[in-house]
Amino acid sequence: MSRADGKTRKHTALPKAQILIEALPWLTRHNGKVVVIKFGGNAMIDEDLKAAFAQDVVFLRQAGLKPVVVHGGGPQINAQLDKQGLVSEFKAGLRVTTPEAMDVVRMVLAGQVQRELVGLLNQHGPLAVGMTGEDAHTITATKHTPQIEGELVDIGRVGEITAIDTGAIEALLADGRIPVISSIARSADDHHVYNVNADTAAAALAAALGAETLMVLTDVEGLYADWPNSDEVISRLTVSELEKLLPELSSGMVPKMEGCLHAVRGGVSTARVIDGRVQHSILLEIFTDEGIGTMVVPDEQQGGAK
Repeated sequence: MSRADGKTRKHTALPKAQILIEALPWLTRHNGKVVVIKFGGNAMIDEDLKAAFAQDVVFLRQAGLKPVVVHGGGPQINAQLDKQGLVSEFKAGLRVTTPEAMDVVRMVLAGQVQRELVGLLNQHGPLAVGMTGEDAHTITATKHTPQIEGELVDIGRVGEITAIDTGAIEALLADGRIPVISSIARSADDHHVYNVNADTAAAALAAALGAETLMVLTDVEGLYADWPNSDEVISRLTVSELEKLLPELSSGMVPKMEGCLHAVRGGVSTARVIDGRVQHSILLEIFTDEGIGTMVVPDEQQGGAK
């Protein structure tokens, strides 16, 4: 709107338009693409972060992307196990899951964490549908027996993924829904239910769905170049570079970075570890020039697009 004196009024809302224009190339690039988001860390227990996460996921969907949410529930499972007097024990970075603990895992993931997340998303419209890896045999697993110091160790009902069936997820996406998937799997013979690491499940689903990107929310800024000597975050690295770093990583980062590696090797264009403690970190990563966190790309993609 021009004024009589010929000068144009400086609108206070102009920076908002500039932000939207910056997002335009990323909106165009990601339109219609599947984005798998692993929900975890502080974002799962902080009310403001949970609400911001739900807003981000709905924004992605309304902006023309196809978000798929995969979640675990470590803090909530620990709290429920404590309440029932069951001991939480970890070996090789994985929860030792007795049959009694498996009942708790199933109840907490499908009955508490998932329901709350679906509810938060559906405050913005009838969009989210909850399911577990058991449903429609979406995730099939066999018993995982890790090797610790040269010996195979029994850690109970912990599963290693053997197959993914994306049919139910693709049907929901085609209907414009947001699938919210708990990281539980069934055995091929249907006799056993397994607790599956949520980072691993998200990576396997991203690869099977041919996702554009995998985003893993965590409680750090990304992958540090030289932790604990420096807090400099590696913003981008290739599959080969990550493979060399894996043996030196802390146990908590290993499943996340192995998941990123698996996803990109499986055809996912990019895999990103981002700080879930930052409100709207998903939007910052996908729709801004700077991005946030660490991105893993194929070896042939040394530079170029986010």
